[in-house]
Amino acid sequence: MQTSFEHFALGSMLGHSDMPPKDNGSLCFGAPWQRQAFGMALALSKQGVFEWDDFRSELIATISAWEATHDRSDPSWDYYEIWLTVLETMVERTGLTDRAAEAP
Repeated sequence: MQTSFEHFALGSMLGHSDMPPKDNGSLCFGAPWQRQAFGMALALSKQGVFEWDDFRSELIATISAWEATHDRSDPSWDYYEIWLTVLETMVERTGLTDRAAEAP
């Protein structure tokens, strides 16, 4: 069951270039790590670690950069690899990893 934040987050992506892959109306994950990365981004944003719109902007920019240097039929395309890269960028940008390293 999705929370209202998850509905908001996914709704904001509908019809845009950063929309996650879907199959028969449901989100499509090819491996457990993809679902985990997706959920982690939602959870961190919901907790206020970063703004959802900032994550989406970074995701759109990263997808655009990939598309500018690759053919759209390039088999190396992986939406969730890009998602994970953006999640790592956002976590690093917030300093969350630095705070975790400093904890006793």
